[in-house]
Amino acid sequence: MAWRLTQFVDKQGKRAVALRQDDAPARRLTGAATTYELAQQAIAAGLSLLSLAQAQATGDPVDLAAALADGRVLPPLDHPDAAHLLVAGTGLTHLGSAEGRDKMHRDLADPAKQTDSMRMFRMGLDGGKPAPGQVGVQPEWFYKGDGSILARPDGDLLSPFFALDGGEEPEIAGLYIVGPDGSVFCLGYALGNEFSDHVTERQNYLYLAHSKLRVCAIGPELLLGDLPADIRGTTRIVRDGKTVWEKPFLSGEANMSHSLSNLEYHHFKYDGFRRPGDAHVHYFGTATLSFSDGFTTQPGDVFEVEAAPFGLPLRNRLAQATEVPVVVKGL
Repeated sequence: MAWRLTQFVDKQGKRAVALRQDDAPARRLTGAATTYELAQQAIAAGLSLLSLAQAQATGDPVDLAAALADGRVLPPLDHPDAAHLLVAGTGLTHLGSAEGRDKMHRDLADPAKQTDSMRMFRMGLDGGKPAPGQVGVQPEWFYKGDGSILARPDGDLLSPFFALDGGEEPEIAGLYIVGPDGSVFCLGYALGNEFSDHVTERQNYLYLAHSKLRVCAIGPELLLGDLPADIRGTTRIVRDGKTVWEKPFLSGEANMSHSLSNLEYHHFKYDGFRRPGDAHVHYFGTATLSFSDGFTTQPGDVFEVEAAPFGLPLRNRLAQATEVPVVVKGL
């Protein structure tokens, strides 16, 4: 049984949350208007998020597919102050994920030379799943932005005017809230598109930080409870109504070189990431990229990510921002 939460805006313009089990009709919650509010209530009451949501799921039925088509579905977690939601992620965490990265970073003059990417991947294979009570090797980590960079499900992924590429990264993201005493609570997991600029990254691995400062998407639904160990999904690109690239993708710990607990430890070990009241969206990495297959995206392309048991697929359209002047003035 899969229980999932969805944030949406009703037809009167009011925010709301809905809960559904598997493919049953969703029902509106009556005691909280946002996932963040519901999580804060659960923390204060010492209850699980699911049990509190079940107790509140006494409102009207909600047609999630219709709300999604109308553009009324929101990311499954946000914060009243977007600056207090941190979006970050880890890379080279999936079995096979080094191949795509290594193609980008390999020294073309010496194909046999081991890159930093391959060394990082091997470190994860050797020490990314430590025994209980031990700390494993730390993964690659990157920052994407604050809550303002989360696009709506079915919304545009706006690539900046200076970008050299806009490519999908189908992933699973963990969603978290920090409690009043600094304890970290995992709300659940969502499909994600950790949108990146792979051409910029390929120029030089030190450009990775630049390539990751992009909009991204999660949702539409938040899967409550534990993440399944073996997740099998599909990612595709649709152009003018036709699928022009498609591939299966794997996730979950059975397909990863790191355990989730190890990735979480190495993110939340920093004091600044355990600030009471803050929210976090953390991408866990991927092994599947259209860029690795030599595919070139273009504005108007629609990225689709779907996998059981996450419910509705995540769809976003690639758009290109117009150039804006960047001027720094003395004061």
